[in-house]
Amino acid sequence: MGIAARKMKIAVPAGAAIDAEVDLNLADGAYYLSARLNVSLPGLERDIAQRLAEAAHEACPYSKAIRNNVDVVIKVV
Repeated sequence: MGIAARKMKIAVPAGAAIDAEVDLNLADGAYYLSARLNVSLPGLERDIAQRLAEAAHEACPYSKAIRNNVDVVIKVV
């Protein structure tokens, strides 16, 4: 998130937190994963926080590795 924040020229606020919830789902006899990222960026306006979270997700090596394999929903809380 720090790299994305620097590129956007904003500071990651103190108390920033990301809570990941991962589900194991079953459909049509096959298992698959889905995830929710609950992002807390206290003090940032919601739209800026959402853009930062999405930019960080796009740049994250782990996110890149699971892209198109795991459905991920990002929610600013």
